[in-house]
Amino acid sequence: MGCKSAQTEEPTLQNITIHMIGDSTMANKKNPDENPERGWGQILPQFFNEKVTIKNHAVNGRSTKSFRELNHWQPVLESLQPGNFVFIQFGHNDGKETDPTRYTNPQTAYRYNLIRYVEETRAKGAIPILFSSIARRRFNSEGVLLDAHGNYTLMARLVAQELNVPFFDMQYLTEQMEVSYGVEASKKLHLHFAPGENDYFPEGITDNTHLSVLGATEICKIFVAELQKQQLPLAKYIKK
Repeated sequence: MGCKSAQTEEPTLQNITIHMIGDSTMANKKNPDENPERGWGQILPQFFNEKVTIKNHAVNGRSTKSFRELNHWQPVLESLQPGNFVFIQFGHNDGKETDPTRYTNPQTAYRYNLIRYVEETRAKGAIPILFSSIARRRFNSEGVLLDAHGNYTLMARLVAQELNVPFFDMQYLTEQMEVSYGVEASKKLHLHFAPGENDYFPEGITDNTHLSVLGATEICKIFVAELQKQQLPLAKYIKK
């Protein structure tokens, strides 16, 4: 008596593993008790329930090229199980035109590197999700936020469309975030400390790329909202 019918019963949530590959804007940072910097992948577990395990493999300074060539990808690939998710977010370092170990042409090498990550993920029965890079805080003297990623975001979107991969346009969404905070207040999203203001950066720092705890948390909130908007199955695992 009083049991739900099979038709109305909630589906049982399975245990889910998310693997994250990317660069410093996603990566776990050392010494979190003292270090004010965070990657958004470091904060993300707080937003999912206990059924979700997040393995953040992102590494500072990596591009689609160097993440593979420095052997970060192979162990991830070997560990993938059917039904795992792989979040793929590169671009910041692919644009390093003075560094042959990292640079990729967006129209060619970057595009094919993304395709290869997607195809290898799917070959293991895992589920790829593509992300454009988060915005840099790059305002001009008139207070206009300028583009920092050129064609890398476009190529990520086109690969996602071509291969029918879920796509999160984090550049667009985080540009809106930067603009909503404004020229001055958006510094709080990043690492802006005067000399002597923060013990971890005693000489001060002006960094408009990497994230503070606030910035990483805001990006996680943006991702969660977009996940719900896209109605992907992962949205069921967001903490209520």
